[in-house]
Amino acid sequence: MICRPALTRGSQLALRRQGAAKLARRGFAAVASPKASYEPTTIGDVKVASRDDGGPTTRLAVVAKAGTRYEPLPGLTVGLEEFAFKNTQKRSALRITRETELLGGQLSSYHTREALVLQANFLREDLPYFVELLGEVLSQTRYTTHEYHEEVEDVIHAKQAKVDAAAVALDAAHSVAFHTGLGAPLYPTPSTPISSYLNEHSVAAFAEAAYSKSNIAVIADGASQAGLSKWIEPFFQAVPAQSPSPLNTAASKYYGGEQRIARLGGNSVVIAFPGAALGANQPEIAVLVGLLGGESTIKWSPGFSLLSKAAAAAPGASAKAINFAYSDAGLLAIQINGQAKAVRKAAEESVKALKSVAEGGVSKENLVKAIAKAKFNLLSASEASGTGLVLTGSSLIHGGQPLQVAESVKALEGVTADKLKTAAKTLLEGKASVAAVGDLHVLPFAEELGLRPSAAVDSRLAHHTVHIVILHLTHFPLSVCHGEGTITIGICVWSRDSELGGACRLFASRFLAPRKRAHPESRSHCETKSVNRPAPTAKMTFAWKAAGLTYNRYLAVAARVVRRSLKEDKRLAAERRGQQDLRFAKWSNGKQGEIKNLAEANAQAAVESAATGGTA
Repeated sequence: MICRPALTRGSQLALRRQGAAKLARRGFAAVASPKASYEPTTIGDVKVASRDDGGPTTRLAVVAKAGTRYEPLPGLTVGLEEFAFKNTQKRSALRITRETELLGGQLSSYHTREALVLQANFLREDLPYFVELLGEVLSQTRYTTHEYHEEVEDVIHAKQAKVDAAAVALDAAHSVAFHTGLGAPLYPTPSTPISSYLNEHSVAAFAEAAYSKSNIAVIADGASQAGLSKWIEPFFQAVPAQSPSPLNTAASKYYGGEQRIARLGGNSVVIAFPGAALGANQPEIAVLVGLLGGESTIKWSPGFSLLSKAAAAAPGASAKAINFAYSDAGLLAIQINGQAKAVRKAAEESVKALKSVAEGGVSKENLVKAIAKAKFNLLSASEASGTGLVLTGSSLIHGGQPLQVAESVKALEGVTADKLKTAAKTLLEGKASVAAVGDLHVLPFAEELGLRPSAAVDSRLAHHTVHIVILHLTHFPLSVCHGEGTITIGICVWSRDSELGGACRLFASRFLAPRKRAHPESRSHCETKSVNRPAPTAKMTFAWKAAGLTYNRYLAVAARVVRRSLKEDKRLAAERRGQQDLRFAKWSNGKQGEIKNLAEANAQAAVESAATGGTA
């Protein structure tokens, strides 16, 4: 080897020119342009989107409208996912495996809340085989009993056991945010009795409803439209055009609320707000996610993001922000995981960080960093083989269009500090969805974080005096609600507000002798009177039985109302004392039965007693 000092200056310059020429020929200094957007089209009544960069490999996916949002029974999406690439009418599962391995391909199936994805990665020249295979899986899969019990069922139970505190918290946040539909858990929890709903026949029925041309989209990365047009139409001919039993496609509605789940083996808190939906023109949400961040992108540095600083103030906790974009809704979530005390501290700091954006805005430097981070997140997601395919397919099956990368990047560059401030303020003024999983003695309530997890009327109720009907008193304020031949006793709020004046919760019916009263024309259907009554009779003493309540349940209702009438600090302390997580199991013939939650069992027994008119 010739050492550099031994060369003359002229030789060194010649070597530099030669190296520069090689770099110019290889194009290392050229600015890389982002991948093109997917181009949508329709081939044989099938929605198709593709882009082709001329590479040697292809990623092909069928995205079906079969996510957990659309499953009529728990576990069907997971069951359908696990039946993918099993025995078909033409091929056995073993043959599919061997042929795929001989071609060097990869097969996978996974799901989101809105979509089920069947994906194949392979060499470009093997496109015909894998198009035929995916069409065969959709239309000719055999949902056999032995495969379900020997393979599918075991895999589902294994995935149930792997659901950790972070996943439970995300599911709980979606549940309180959307209730049904998007509120369904991504994977059934171990306590979900899926054996009551899931079998090979129910999975086959769900496949028949989901696998139709109107409910699927074919997305290709690394294949030309000409090649797809040649093979999709003949190989997808057996896929039905319409579903014989339509899916439940009710629009999503945001509710907000709070859910707390006691659990061993991990702690997680999710603080969520309404986010940006797929295709929504809300670039400020993406920039806000980049500003909140949480995960460090530079080694040995916590980064500039607000959540990374919040986590640094609480050693033992990690925090990150993400926007879950769905077809008709979005959920911007901040998730904190770690040790219970650290999670509590990080949650408090995270809310303070969000409030600082809403109150004081963002510095120019942090705004530039947040926009750059949002652009990177957008471009990397569109280039990633799995994420880009799913986002494009989800848009197509819900009637949207693929992401236009250039337009989205331009929209991000137009976000200002004022827009970020307005977005953060709007989130905090609305209803939050808060989920806490783990050590509930330590993890914070939403009110302790300064959030509003419930409707506005609930917060207004906290500022009014609540008068409670106690059946054992001889003199009490009586709220009379008039019905057809029935007078019932309720728990009401005394207020001059017309909206709150009529808000009452009934807990005993047919308490007094029936009497017909007409509805007043005034502002409310309830009027409050002070009534003097004689000493309690037997009928008054056992009025809770007439309402179908057990005595323990009656006391629990009264105690809960008393706690909710307290001032904020005392109410939180009282609610913590009233928490319970007791479970029991019935033993029969020496075998333990199903483990049930005591509170849920009591509630169910009360409902059954009321339905049958019992006095238990």
